[in-house]
Amino acid sequence: MVATHIAAPAQPAGKRTVQAWKFRAMMRRTVLGTLVLGQTVIATWGMIRVLPYHGGDLLEISLAGVFSLLFFGISVGFWLGFYGFVVRLFGGDRMSLLHRHPPDTLASVQPARTAIIMPIYHEPVDRTFARLQAIYRSLAATGHLEHFDFFILSDSHDPQYWLAEQAVWYHLCKELNADGRLFYRRRPVNLKHKSGNVADFFRRWGRNYRYVMVLDADSLIAGETILQMVRLLEVEPKVGILQSAPLIVNAESLFARVQQFANHLYGPMFTTGLAALQLGEAAYWGHNALIRSEAFMRHCGLKKLPGWGIFGGAIMSHDFVEAAYMVRAGYEVWLEPELTSSYEECPPTLVEDLTRDKRWAKGNLQHLWLVFRGKNIRMAHRMAFLNGVMSYVASPLWLLFLILSTGVATRLILWPIDYFPDKNSPFPVWPEWNPHLAFALVSSTFLLLFLPKFLAVLDATCKRRLSGFGGIVSTFFSMILEILVSSLLAPVRMLAHSRFVMEALFNLNLKWAGQNRSSETSWQQTLISQLPGTLLAACWAAFTYQLDLIFFLWSLPVVIPLLLAAPISIILGKVRVGKVLSNIGLLRIPEEIDGNALLDEIENHGIRTTSHATLTVFEEAILDPAVNKLHQAFARRHHGREQLDVLHNLRRRCLDEGISRLNIREQSILAQDRETLQWLHQAVWRAESGSYWAGLIKSLEGTSKNAYIS
Repeated sequence: MVATHIAAPAQPAGKRTVQAWKFRAMMRRTVLGTLVLGQTVIATWGMIRVLPYHGGDLLEISLAGVFSLLFFGISVGFWLGFYGFVVRLFGGDRMSLLHRHPPDTLASVQPARTAIIMPIYHEPVDRTFARLQAIYRSLAATGHLEHFDFFILSDSHDPQYWLAEQAVWYHLCKELNADGRLFYRRRPVNLKHKSGNVADFFRRWGRNYRYVMVLDADSLIAGETILQMVRLLEVEPKVGILQSAPLIVNAESLFARVQQFANHLYGPMFTTGLAALQLGEAAYWGHNALIRSEAFMRHCGLKKLPGWGIFGGAIMSHDFVEAAYMVRAGYEVWLEPELTSSYEECPPTLVEDLTRDKRWAKGNLQHLWLVFRGKNIRMAHRMAFLNGVMSYVASPLWLLFLILSTGVATRLILWPIDYFPDKNSPFPVWPEWNPHLAFALVSSTFLLLFLPKFLAVLDATCKRRLSGFGGIVSTFFSMILEILVSSLLAPVRMLAHSRFVMEALFNLNLKWAGQNRSSETSWQQTLISQLPGTLLAACWAAFTYQLDLIFFLWSLPVVIPLLLAAPISIILGKVRVGKVLSNIGLLRIPEEIDGNALLDEIENHGIRTTSHATLTVFEEAILDPAVNKLHQAFARRHHGREQLDVLHNLRRRCLDEGISRLNIREQSILAQDRETLQWLHQAVWRAESGSYWAGLIKSLEGTSKNAYIS
């Protein structure tokens, strides 16, 4: 299928370069740790001084402890953003791979054989294959297409998806003249989800390629960027994984457009800070990344965790673990934020976004086992695992902080003052209120949260990027809108993530499924998902109102978003609202204002999942002679007596009742059998008038057949 000879890579970088980045990484991490710890200690001291008894009992000690963990988290985010701003201000990180090798030097490097793989599972076939087509055409335009093969790795089990995938793949091969270069493979059993899908590819074909570019179904990346990444790995043989920093595109709903705007405005600064801190011990994000095949196959196999509960069984969030194993083996993993034209998409609604977070929460919590029990894993990746854990554990910590704060306020107001909280001390403790220190503490917290956003605007100004967001006025008001939406969503996410963490710790089953990348959310779905938080907020508001007016007002930034969570979620999910704001110049991004050839390619070359507008994918697979022949080529022959009996029964039901009476499993059984597809095709064209199939055939009269690729 592919050539097995692979040329030798370029000469490795010197040891001095490796030692230099490791020393620089150690220094940067030491400075970051010192700043964050110092800041957290000062803030925790201030919190203790604000409390009535100055941390004199278990309740206040617990509150101060939870506060310190939360403050530590936002301090890390602040300093990452600040450092990214400084690095970008001075022209980028001199230690990065791209800064080591001048463009002219890279351009002279001959690319090696590379596979571009796209694992998919129940994804919108038209948009997914349109993105792949755009990548293919972009890579062909570089003049180096002969070094690359494309693989669509399907785990879909619903025939309405995989029948469409097969048909569109076939016609895409013809349209692009990509026979022998664009391949399709479907696993009948999707063992270990995406990581198992990718592992299956490496077992079958990984040795034929020096590098593998991993994409998600929503990934989009320019051919020049892919070529640049391959050349970087050619001149850096110690690099096992090279991760690009994808930006969000194609957002339509208000929710998605807010995420997209934030990603484009703030993302480069934070990503630069993260890359500068991690250097050659970066994380792998699972997509839009280039992998060195031999090293990955040799060192990144994922064994089942040997623990109990969520700490046992298959690893769900595999990407961070694979990066840790790659570095453990002596290779480097780099994040290169200056690699351009790398894109992805985001969920269109809050409900879909939280559904994705529900899957990720369990996967991240699993990493705790590797933090404490993983063998020979570098400290940088143990910290990366902990950071991933904290991204979800921070929510129950915030919830606990609110509960403890309510407890402190309740005790102070309803209970008699305890002047001797320490029973072993003869000296009284006088409760006191320090409003100036409290104000300073709140102000510093808001400064850490929001100053990086203003630094990002300053960064865009210095880099002359503001015009891509519509100018300074549009950028400023878009940022204010993003801050408002983020503030409204924060309490909703807090409750949702708290629930996800508890479900994960109790090892409840979570489904891994395809994402909704396009449709809006219904009122019913939204009310069901948000009702518990709304009721909880109403009860808490009623209690705090009766308790103390000041404390009630303090709680409103959390209470109001939870009370309005359902309508907020509906409004944010509206595509119409997103378009209106875009039309008046808000939440726009450079790719929309300046244009982008890669994104235009998707719009200019549309893809259909059927060539008959009135037929479903399954119906076309039975009725259309050419499509039926295609699916017969994919199907198998079944010879077992029991299998044949089941097939004969399902054939008759399909012929007599139509496909609507068959469930997904029954449709799959029919569509996977070669003789059944042939028999059904012949039988439906001889169906009696007035039957289900005769009605479909009649509906085709006078209609024209559309092309799959336009």
